Amino acid sequence: MPRFFISGIALFLLFSAGYGLTQAARSIPWDCSDWQAFAHDDRPTAILESLAENRGKTLYCGVDQSDTFGKAETWQAGKDRNERDDTVYFGERGQFRGFIAAQEGWLTDGESGITGQSTATIFEFPKEQRRVTRTKRIKVTDLARSPYGDPISYSGSEGAAQLVVRSSYWSDITSSDPRKGSMADKAAYWTQRAKTTALAYCRSRGYNRALRIALGPLPENYVGNTANDQTHQGWGYADWTLSGSTYSGRAYQYVRWSGTCEKKVRRNR
Repeated sequence: MPRFFISGIALFLLFSAGYGLTQAARSIPWDCSDWQAFAHDDRPTAILESLAENRGKTLYCGVDQSDTFGKAETWQAGKDRNERDDTVYFGERGQFRGFIAAQEGWLTDGESGITGQSTATIFEFPKEQRRVTRTKRIKVTDLARSPYGDPISYSGSEGAAQLVVRSSYWSDITSSDPRKGSMADKAAYWTQRAKTTALAYCRSRGYNRALRIALGPLPENYVGNTANDQTHQGWGYADWTLSGSTYSGRAYQYVRWSGTCEKKVRRNR
C-alpha cells in the first residue's frame, strides 16, 4: 500500500476524531425548559432584564429557540451596552455587558459584527470579569436642629435678650409637642430628626446610608430664673444681630449626633 495513502488515512482519522471532539465541545448547554422572559410593559427593558438575568441563554432560548424576542429588536435593545464602551446594564437579578462580535453578526444578519461563527460561539458569552464589592464607612458628627422660632427683638444685655427669645420660642410650642412630653417622647422626636439629618449629611458626602446614629444630651426645658443664661444646653440662636442696644434673633433647639456613613464600592479583580 503506498505510503502517502496510509498517511492520508491517518490524517483523515485524526481530523475525524478532532472534528468529533470539536462538535462535542460546541454543543449548546442551555436547557430552555425553565427559561422565561422578564415580564415588563416596556419591551426593551424586558429584553435587557432577560439578558441581564440569563445572558447567553436568552439569545439561545428567547431568540433562537422560542422566538420570544426577535433578533433585530434584541440587537437594538442591547447594542449600546457593549463592554468596549464600558456601558453596563444592571438588572434586577443580573448584569448585561453587551454582545461579542460573533453575536453581533448573528443578530444583525451580517450587517455588522463577524459572521460565519459556530453556534457555540454565538450563544456563549465571554467570562464575566469578577467584581468585588466592599463597604466603605466614615464616622461623622453634626447637629440636628428644630425649626427656627419667630424673630424677636429686645433692648438690654445679650444674656437677657437670649432669655427673652428663648422664652418666646418655648411658649409658642404647644403642649402636644413631644418636646414638652416625657423623656421617651423627647428622645423619639430627636432620634427621628437626627436620622433625617444624618441621612442628608451622608448623601451630601457621597454615601447612601446613615447607620448607628447616637444622640448627645437632649435640650433642656426653658428655665427663666437666670437672666444671663445664654449657654443653656441644646439652645441656639440664628440671625443674631445687634443694632444700637437692641438684639434680634430667632431661637432653635438642637442635639449633637454621631453616626456612620456607609456605601458599597465595586471594583474589578
